[in-house]
Amino acid sequence: MVIILLIVVLFIMLGLLFSRGRGAFLIAGYNTLPQKKKAQYDTVAMCKFMGKMMYFLAVSAFFWFLGEALDVTALFYMGVFLFVSTIVFLLIYGNTGNRFKKV
Repeated sequence: MVIILLIVVLFIMLGLLFSRGRGAFLIAGYNTLPQKKKAQYDTVAMCKFMGKMMYFLAVSAFFWFLGEALDVTALFYMGVFLFVSTIVFLLIYGNTGNRFKKV
């Protein structure tokens, strides 16, 4: 249970970092782009989106903790469902429609 709480704290800390528009170097794929391609992206908007996703992941991981602490399997499964749903949404929304490209 301690590990799950550490994961929640880590996601909240990353959410705070990203919400301030910083930490783009932690976003996989973006950090490997050449400087010319990085200039085409709205880094602040992308970081703020990732911050919101980190908060959702923290909430879902907190449901894991509650499920374990209260011995309620439904809470644990709800957390897993929210976690997976958030990841799928993140991948689809973030990689379609050129949402973070500068106009």
